Amino acid sequence: MEEPSSPSFEKNPRPGRPAVPEAGLRASDADRDRTARILRDALGEGRITAEEHAERIGAVYRARTLGELEPPVRDLPVDGRARPQGSARPHAAPVHTAGAGPAENLVAVFGAASRKGRWRVSRRTNAFALFGAVEIDLTEAFFEQREIVINATSLFGSVDITVPENVTLRSTGTGIFGGFDVRTVEAPDPDAPVVSVTGFAVFGGVDAEPKRGKRLKNLRPGR
Repeated sequence: MEEPSSPSFEKNPRPGRPAVPEAGLRASDADRDRTARILRDALGEGRITAEEHAERIGAVYRARTLGELEPPVRDLPVDGRARPQGSARPHAAPVHTAGAGPAENLVAVFGAASRKGRWRVSRRTNAFALFGAVEIDLTEAFFEQREIVINATSLFGSVDITVPENVTLRSTGTGIFGGFDVRTVEAPDPDAPVVSVTGFAVFGGVDAEPKRGKRLKNLRPGR
């Protein structure tokens, strides 16, 4: 007499729900940054024009899924090397940062966008200006995290950032036929918030500086 065969179960991390294809997974800020870096390198190497870069970088920061990050860099090499056949992603596995929270996006295309007054600052803010102007004023903002990153991209436009004079202001940005001017400041209080401005300016400008007379009353974020 034959033994009854054991039932087979398909491996699925969530029983009752189909697995999501990789291209349909939600993209993280780190995924978008890696893709934007490929575009920046391609622009610096002359592989794409400033106009092409402007069109593609906008699509990158609007992308919601990993699949939407592929088209803007499909014809570009990664780290100077051609992408292997069949490779659908120009980046590593998505990185998820605990408690990171959503990023805020400010986009100005032939127009203006601003964030000022009393507002809650996200851990990360993406500012994109194409023939437009973005203004970010942190002098009256409410800081919920100690470390804040502003990723600023200016193409024939401007991004202006103002911070309180008693916070730390740092920069890792680059100007390409444009200006990336950040007046770096180290706050005397080690508990003061840190605002890091990164990104690049192409035929445009990114400016960041503390505003005299504007100070945070409570330097402990989240209180």
